[in-house]
Amino acid sequence: MTRDRLGDIESPRAKRLLLGEPLSNGNADDHLLPKRMALPIFASDALSSVAYAPQELLMILMLGGVALLTLSPWIAIAVVVLLTVVVLSYRQLIRAYPSGGGDYEVARTNLGEIPGVVVAAALLVDYVLTVAVSVAAGVDNIISAVPVLDPWRVELAVGFVIAIILINLRGVREASLVFAIPTYIFIASVALMIVTGLARTMLGDAPVASSAEFTVQAESLTQAAVILLVLRAFSSGCSALTGVEAVANGVPAFRRPKVRNAQTTLALMGGIAIALFSGLTALALISGVRYAEDACHLIGFDCSQPQPSLMAQVAAATFGMGSLPFFIIQAATACVLLLAANTAFNGFPLLGSVLARDGYAPKALNTRGDRLVFSNGMLLLGAAAIGVLVIFQANLTVLIQLYIIGVFTSFSLGQIGMVRHWIRTLRTRPDAGGDADPMSRRQMRTALVINSVGATLTVSVLMIVTVTKFTHGAWLIFLAIPVLVALMVGVNRYYRDVEQEIAVDDVTHFGSAGDLAIVLVNRLQKPVIKALDYALAARHEHTVALHAAVSDDASDELRRQWIEHDIPAELVVLDSPYRHYATPISTYIEQYRAEHGPTVVTVYLPQYIVGHWWEALLHNRRARRIAQQLMLLHGVSITLVPWMLDSSELIYGRRSRPLPGQERAGVRSR
Repeated sequence: MTRDRLGDIESPRAKRLLLGEPLSNGNADDHLLPKRMALPIFASDALSSVAYAPQELLMILMLGGVALLTLSPWIAIAVVVLLTVVVLSYRQLIRAYPSGGGDYEVARTNLGEIPGVVVAAALLVDYVLTVAVSVAAGVDNIISAVPVLDPWRVELAVGFVIAIILINLRGVREASLVFAIPTYIFIASVALMIVTGLARTMLGDAPVASSAEFTVQAESLTQAAVILLVLRAFSSGCSALTGVEAVANGVPAFRRPKVRNAQTTLALMGGIAIALFSGLTALALISGVRYAEDACHLIGFDCSQPQPSLMAQVAAATFGMGSLPFFIIQAATACVLLLAANTAFNGFPLLGSVLARDGYAPKALNTRGDRLVFSNGMLLLGAAAIGVLVIFQANLTVLIQLYIIGVFTSFSLGQIGMVRHWIRTLRTRPDAGGDADPMSRRQMRTALVINSVGATLTVSVLMIVTVTKFTHGAWLIFLAIPVLVALMVGVNRYYRDVEQEIAVDDVTHFGSAGDLAIVLVNRLQKPVIKALDYALAARHEHTVALHAAVSDDASDELRRQWIEHDIPAELVVLDSPYRHYATPISTYIEQYRAEHGPTVVTVYLPQYIVGHWWEALLHNRRARRIAQQLMLLHGVSITLVPWMLDSSELIYGRRSRPLPGQERAGVRSR
């Protein structure tokens, strides 16, 4: 390592190459996002959902046969209505709670601690699944264009997650620049495809999908089963709503005026998502796309090959298989699906920092890294997502069954919380809704109506999603959320107890008397001399050197050297018949305090600073054990005295400071 102009230790070179130079706190405002950059950052999840939501909708309906596809327009309309209501509802939430806590803050403030923690747990689970589902969907589209990559599905997914982690660790501004171009290319290319496909249809040349000639081996269903199948298709189509909450959680990342910019971004995201979802669903029905849950159920299709995705089939039908627009759309779709995971890499760390601030998560999640991002939260999210992808083999059909449970749980509790917020505000604040953003009573009543409709719809959808997906794997989510809730409540109770334990009170007093310095000596070496020099320079009332005599020969040699070098400190040799080091030292300290009263004892402990990881296995092990035991003694503090070995120069750029008199004697510094 080297040193910068301020004398501080710089980051390792490899870290700087991967992540860039560290940023100071003064650069924070420079990394706030304008609307044009915030849209691809926070809306990539919601926008990318249109790439697989129509596919999942049609796939579920086809379990009952091709005839059920006639219901898909009505299901799509229901999804669009729900998306519109949710977007309008979140505009009100952003206005009322712009701090970045989103649904968690709303539920905790208006419904109580446990509902708030449930929302937080649901969102954390959903963010993990967002990364897994988005990456799996992106890999699916890549494999649709290049089928030979299918055996490496899991490896590709894990590699993409690692790449997204590294990009996000470089900071919000850099990530926005990387992600903006693919997102806008996706919007433009898919919009062009929809316009082209619809125009061809109006001119009498409707596109035809390659799977249009296939029939489906349908299951025999009762009327009740058909109803459940339709509801299940609706719940799969509702995956198009995922990511809407990310803007509410990311308000602090926007440039001023934060609330207005966040609301505008949310409205743009909703409008684009509705247009793309509706257009893709329409084109899929027009072109006759067939996509089965089990490829072998497609009669006439070689199920030894992976099925082309809905997006790939529509693009091939519109522009031709192997055409340049086809590959552009496939590449853009794969990119935006992969980058959709980026929404979670913004939402998860921000939510984690809020939870850490409130004491429901480890404090480390509220610490910004070198690039002013919550890097610990990003690393935790990445590790969890990789674990899910490996366990479920990056299978999109399986993963999507676990999806949207968490997000609709947060939607529902958040909207219920907003209803209570507006009711309370109307009762307690007759003239204004808040000092930062005044609202008239008419505006508050409108917001109350919007959030009431949103609460009704989201609770209804949550019930539908729960019923239709529970037996298909969603039960795992209902297991994971309570576990997370219990952990977060436990962490909060622990932090609360510790705060009460360490708080200053009237009983606290300063009753120590006496000052003893102890330098631990095994053999007379330069690190020991340095520790003695520090102890003597501190001018303690009494300074002694302690040696645990595990070997008589070594103890005799130490006494001889002590006299020979005329060391200006008392050497005390402690008997250790059982070859212990810490025990006789602890006994000495306890006896000294019993004889001299509540003495403050400072133990100087030499410690080697090494330059190679393997050297840590060879040094300091005994010192660490001694320090751990001595720290349990009342009135004892440990002072570590570093001694840099030659290898430390490789990292720290210098060695230990010279001993007293070495510079005058011309001795090379250590």
